Amino acid sequence: MTAGPFDHILNWRLLAGSHAFPGPDGGTCINEAAIVAAGLPYKAIQATEDCPPCFSRPLAAYALGINDAMPDAERPRLMAFVLRLSGSADSEVVETERTEFLALESVRRILPPLLDTAGLPALAARCEIAAGSTDAMAAARTAESQGAVLAQAASHRRAWLQGARLAAVSRTATAAVRAFGDARCAAEVAEGAAPFAEGIWLMAVAILDEALAIGRQAPEIDLLRARERLDAARASSVGA
Repeated sequence: MTAGPFDHILNWRLLAGSHAFPGPDGGTCINEAAIVAAGLPYKAIQATEDCPPCFSRPLAAYALGINDAMPDAERPRLMAFVLRLSGSADSEVVETERTEFLALESVRRILPPLLDTAGLPALAARCEIAAGSTDAMAAARTAESQGAVLAQAASHRRAWLQGARLAAVSRTATAAVRAFGDARCAAEVAEGAAPFAEGIWLMAVAILDEALAIGRQAPEIDLLRARERLDAARASSVGA
């Protein structure tokens, strides 16, 4: 999923990190932009806990994680979600389902390209066909341990590039295991794989899109009204 018309209709620039107040060209993270678009009191978002309670915690955590890790050229894809975060909070059961979905799909879709690049196609296939969370966690743990052992062996051979790939496998698989309890770690899976495999950010955005379809949907925010709020925030920063 790409930003489509949202990036130029809303006329806002997404940046990594937390921001005390939007600049004249926008200049906030995805969650801060969502706050402005929804007409909520502005606040800098340094962690998921800073988000308004109407934001789904796992969805906001994943969005914040990929927002901060994405290259500038990829980040506009997230503008498609500016109107979908406020009001997405749901029951504990649904939020757990969302967290598990983000983790499971990260193992199924994002780990395999990295594993293939590192020369571990059988393990990549195992991740792709993981039937559920238990299978996915087991596959990720195997990748974590194999990556570490093989990276050390590669360093002894002075096969530096292969060692870097395998070390990335181990680190990224560690994040994948942790993602089943912390959605921010699912974003770290994408961050770990992106330097070594193509199309990772596009997959991460697709996973966020699908996770947002689970449970309560954010109430519709009029696009033009959101644009007015974003414009007003920019104007306030100029006059400050």
